[in-house]
Amino acid sequence: MDSERPTVIVTRKLPEVVETRLRELFDAKLNLDDKPFSRDELIDAVKTAHVLVPTVTDKIDRSVLSQAGPNLKLIAQFGTGVDNIDLETARNRSILVTNTPGVLTEDTADMTMALILAVPRRLAEGSQYLKKEGDWEGWSPTWMLGHRIFGKRLGIVGMGRIGQAVAKRARAFGLQVHYHNRRRVAPEVEEALGATYWDSLDQMLARMDIISVNCPHTPATYHLLSARRLALLKPSVYIVNTARGEVIDENALARMIENNEIAGAALDVFEHEPAVNPKLLKSDSVVVLPHMGSATIEGRVDMGEKVIINIKTFLDGHSPPDRVHPAMF
Repeated sequence: MDSERPTVIVTRKLPEVVETRLRELFDAKLNLDDKPFSRDELIDAVKTAHVLVPTVTDKIDRSVLSQAGPNLKLIAQFGTGVDNIDLETARNRSILVTNTPGVLTEDTADMTMALILAVPRRLAEGSQYLKKEGDWEGWSPTWMLGHRIFGKRLGIVGMGRIGQAVAKRARAFGLQVHYHNRRRVAPEVEEALGATYWDSLDQMLARMDIISVNCPHTPATYHLLSARRLALLKPSVYIVNTARGEVIDENALARMIENNEIAGAALDVFEHEPAVNPKLLKSDSVVVLPHMGSATIEGRVDMGEKVIINIKTFLDGHSPPDRVHPAMF
């Protein structure tokens, strides 16, 4: 160990350019085989690290943080969401937490728009038919019919950076943009996006053709789309989720899909990742992706650069630019 440099433990493999820079600046302990840390490995890491660099899949709860060593003063999350970290315990132990906001907005919005198109137009079904069946007889005027999205009402749940980026794309495709948010956005933003605000989430859900979930997972948004709220939806609605699986009651959604009570869903995230409800997997009206919403090389490198800036700024004695406060989540 290089005793003159702080020990930075990274829980997952990161882009090579990011790992190279971490090695140059710190005594970096990297996870080259990308095997997820076990709970015991996380505890060992917090006991010895000056800085821990986890990802959204690492559960840094009270039982882990309670065993942190005296050197651990910063958790520099590689990711935007911090629902995997017990922020209150971290604060009580004087451990700062940072994240990487902003850099994944466009990538996630691109994926959301792709999924908004994919389910009504049956893109995954069509592709799988050709790959699996192999006996396509050619074009037919009544085969593989989907639904037009132009003119449909899109209800965005969560109008933060990503929600607004989705709204911009949706408007270009001719969708009517509606939204529900914890706080109403500025009038000029509404005007630019052509967005209609709904104070009542229940009322908005009942009137939309497509629902896009773009809010963070917090205690307040856990099962925000509960079984009761899902029952308000029109039978013709499509649900798209690129935010966090915990925002939707997945069992209730799977039952509705199985019973054909809604038209379909496109899901990039799941409530119990990496497990996925089998009812969702077997349905032709559901498109499922393995948490790929932010998976671009450019986005991951940008995340890494933010992590490094946060660590370097902190170690230089300044407040990191992306410091997370418990009250924010």
